[in-house]
Amino acid sequence: MTSTTELFHPVISLPEPVRVDRYKRLVGLDDIKTRLRKEAAVLADPAVLTRWAAANHRGVSSDNAAFTLLRDRAPLLLFAGDVGSGKSALAESFGCDLATFLDVDVNLYRLKLSARGTGHVGEMTALIDEAFQKVGAEARIGRTAAGKLQAVTILVIDEADALVQSREASQMHHEDRAGVDAFLAGIDQFAGSGIPLLVVMCTNRLAALDPAVKRRAAATFTFGRPNADQRRQVLSGAFEGFELADETIEKLVLATGERGDGLPGFTYSDLTQRLVPTAVLAAYPDEPITADLLITVAEDLGPTPPFSDVAAS
Repeated sequence: MTSTTELFHPVISLPEPVRVDRYKRLVGLDDIKTRLRKEAAVLADPAVLTRWAAANHRGVSSDNAAFTLLRDRAPLLLFAGDVGSGKSALAESFGCDLATFLDVDVNLYRLKLSARGTGHVGEMTALIDEAFQKVGAEARIGRTAAGKLQAVTILVIDEADALVQSREASQMHHEDRAGVDAFLAGIDQFAGSGIPLLVVMCTNRLAALDPAVKRRAAATFTFGRPNADQRRQVLSGAFEGFELADETIEKLVLATGERGDGLPGFTYSDLTQRLVPTAVLAAYPDEPITADLLITVAEDLGPTPPFSDVAAS
């Protein structure tokens, strides 16, 4: 039996300060956050539908066909999009919002890539099966014998295309195909079960995922690079208090947007992890941050090249 530490990164109880702050700093994703809260709440606790119906449609029973269709979905959410678009940060932090919304604890599990195994026959299948057994056992504790929700378990699988690549790929190894089968069997056992488990898969290459995995997803969230309004939100928030003129922020918004050479604009992580820190350190310790400094830093850094979302052949 594989230990929990071999399969998962340290388990985190949400909400916790670091991820609460990370969730708040993901500006420009309001539409995704709103939809995600609803999808996650219904998957984790279908009883919210019964309470909603009691308040808005009193003639609808809990076994209504529409509710049954919603409950029968696999608790799988796909986060897909370009590098640096906020997928992983949201996957690991939205549980803070869900915990507050449902008024329960949330346990965050993050699968290690070592769960793919080393290629030995049957190893990947066994590891995936063990991973589902462990998170499933934790998730079952989240509902009392009387059916009351008291905790939700979230399993995040980053770089999902490395785990469930399409079985249609001609060069795919037999062990990898077996691993996809094991994942499908694992997720299927929770569909319609009422067990408060959510599985979130993040990928830069949605086209590379196995079609059966994509079909099972209750929802797919697509993340793109920030538009001008979203870049303005990020930059205005980051430089709040620096006494920069609105005109300076606008110049920086333009400088971090799409370029004439066909390159896309900056990603969220380009702005928050590269541009802002680099600009602050470029000015420190002798100069203030100025418009010219910010534009120079933006031009020197440039955006991260886009990731090619191409299915394996």
